[in-house]
Amino acid sequence: MQPKAREVYVPPVLQDLRAGTAQLHIALEKRLPFFSDSLDIQAFHKLMQAYYGFYLPVENALRDSSAIPVDFDLAPRLKAQTLRSDLQALGMSATMIDALPKCEQLPLIDSSAACLGVLYVLEGATLGGQILRREIASRLHLDAENGAAFLDIYGAATGRRWRDFIEYLGAQPMQASERDAVVTAAQTTFSCFEQWLDSREVLA
Repeated sequence: MQPKAREVYVPPVLQDLRAGTAQLHIALEKRLPFFSDSLDIQAFHKLMQAYYGFYLPVENALRDSSAIPVDFDLAPRLKAQTLRSDLQALGMSATMIDALPKCEQLPLIDSSAACLGVLYVLEGATLGGQILRREIASRLHLDAENGAAFLDIYGAATGRRWRDFIEYLGAQPMQASERDAVVTAAQTTFSCFEQWLDSREVLA
């Protein structure tokens, strides 16, 4: 007789997030050009400019929202500065970077639940960056030293940092309305990000 597989408990908020964002995630992933035959250094550079134009205002909005849970340390999870360093490594001056267009259609961050919904998307993208890092290193010969640090921002700690975030999120006591707010913020983040990248003409 086969031993019964141990059931893994998944907190309701994570169940809701996975169900509520799966289609949006898949749709965006299909349009990202990291595996496109047409992706060269110039296209990658343009893509990272667009990423910076989204991450900087979103992270500023998170910091300015006063909605970050008091026991959550946001600072080590901010990524815009690393994107800025990558752009400099790819040949841009500080003045050129400061002049880049910035996204103005951002998710509404009006509660700690919304804050966590936005972070769920940003942290999930960091986890996915590990696959992209290997592709970009192989094809474009870019790594953390010469313009692709963003794709490996947590390095060997990537998996652990994702698990820590998921455990933190799952441990928050939430009513159904708060779970809804988390999911709505995550959905809006995906939508705003895709619309922004589309406007910058960097998607497939």
